[in-house]
Amino acid sequence: MANSILSSKLVIWTTFLIALVLQTIPWPGTMDVFRPSWLVLVTCYWVMAAPHRVNVGTGLILGLIWDLLLGSTLGVRGMMMAIITYLVAINFLVLRNMALWQQALIMALLTMLSVLIEFFGEFVIQDVVFNPASLWVGLINGILWPWLFLLLRRVRRIWRVR
Repeated sequence: MANSILSSKLVIWTTFLIALVLQTIPWPGTMDVFRPSWLVLVTCYWVMAAPHRVNVGTGLILGLIWDLLLGSTLGVRGMMMAIITYLVAINFLVLRNMALWQQALIMALLTMLSVLIEFFGEFVIQDVVFNPASLWVGLINGILWPWLFLLLRRVRRIWRVR
């Protein structure tokens, strides 16, 4: 039993580590607005699939790690991840029972909301200008969601993450 719990946590945190690496890989300057929010998508998946293992605290910790890796204002992405994780956590039963295309639409909207939350967090602290092109990431994440969902579900079933 304890070995199963340990392996489940290891699989989940390995996927978070992969998402963090994908999130921080540099992209060309003009293409950076199209970078998928890998960490947001992976966190949303695990909140829906295993809400007893991944929760708001996990989202906060991942967001703070993300802030540290990027060298940005500490707490902005932590707050954003905690809010997005909370919204998914309180509705995980509804989201889990939606069709995949409906989930993709919700993930696109949640990603756009995360961009706005991140902007307002930065705007309160320093003078930043909103780039409307940054909302394109919602469309990218909506397109990626079905494939990421199916991939992570397969990982969860192969490694028997409960």
